[in-house]
Amino acid sequence: MATTKKDVSLRKKIWQFFWRSWAIQDSWNYERQMNMGFLYGLVPTLDRCYPDESDPKQLERKKEAYRRHMAFYNCTPQTSAFVLGLSASMEENYAEDPTSMDPDSINAVKTSLMGPLSGVGDSFFQGTIRVIAFGLGVQLAQQGSVLGPVLAMVISIIPSVLITWFAAKLGYQGGHQYLQKLQSGNMMDKVMYVCGIVGLMAVGGMIATLIGATTPATFSDGTLVIQDILDSIMPQMIPLALTGIMYWLIKRGVKTGWLLVIAIVGGVILSALGILA
Repeated sequence: MATTKKDVSLRKKIWQFFWRSWAIQDSWNYERQMNMGFLYGLVPTLDRCYPDESDPKQLERKKEAYRRHMAFYNCTPQTSAFVLGLSASMEENYAEDPTSMDPDSINAVKTSLMGPLSGVGDSFFQGTIRVIAFGLGVQLAQQGSVLGPVLAMVISIIPSVLITWFAAKLGYQGGHQYLQKLQSGNMMDKVMYVCGIVGLMAVGGMIATLIGATTPATFSDGTLVIQDILDSIMPQMIPLALTGIMYWLIKRGVKTGWLLVIAIVGGVILSALGILA
C-alpha cells in the first residue's frame, strides 16, 4: 500500500515529539523546571502554524504561543510525549480557528495531566522497570558477565522507546479526534473547569510534598508543640503560607534572583532562631 503525503507528515510530527521529549530536561531550571524543554518540543509545530513572521498578526500570535508554553511544567519525560502531542493538536486547532477555543485551555490541560502522568510514569519507569533492569544486571555483573550492564540498559530502553513513541502518537491523533467532540456544545468549558480543578490539586499536592518546612518551637517545657497544633488546624500550613508569600512577591514583580536570596537567607535566619526546621 502506497504511503500518502499525509501519512509521511503525520509520522514526521510523531517522531519530532518522540525525539524532543528525550531532551525535555536539558534546560531544567528551579523556577519552572521543564518549561523550556516542553517549548522546544513544540517549536516545529508553532513554526508550521505561524510560518510568515513578516505578517504582524502571525508574529504576535506566535510570540503569544511561545509565552504560553513558558509556564511551569514538570512531568515524566516518557509520558510527556503524550502531552506534547495533545498540546500540538490543540495549538494547530487554535491557529486554524482562534474562535474555536480559549488558548488558556491548552495550559489547563497540560497542568491537569502533569500529576497523573507523573505518578504513573515515575512509578513504572523509576520504581519498576529500573529496579528490575538493574537488579538483573547487577546479578550478572557479580558473576563476571559483561552482559550485566548491557541487559540492564536494554531492559530500561525498550519500554521507554515504545511508550514514548505510542504516547506521542496517541496524544496527537487522539487530540484532533476529541477536540472536535469537545467543541460541540459547551463541553470545552466543562473540560476547562475540570482541568483547572485537577491542576490546582496537583499544585497543592506538590506544595505539601516538596516543601518540607516545619517549626520546632515548643512551650511549657516542651509539653506544648506548636507543629502539632498547626497540623491539627490544617496539615502543611507552613509550606502553604511560605508558598503564599512567594506568590505574593511574584505578583509584586520581585525577580527570581531576589526570591532565591529571600528563600535562602530567610531560611537560614529562621532556622538559626529556632522558628523553622
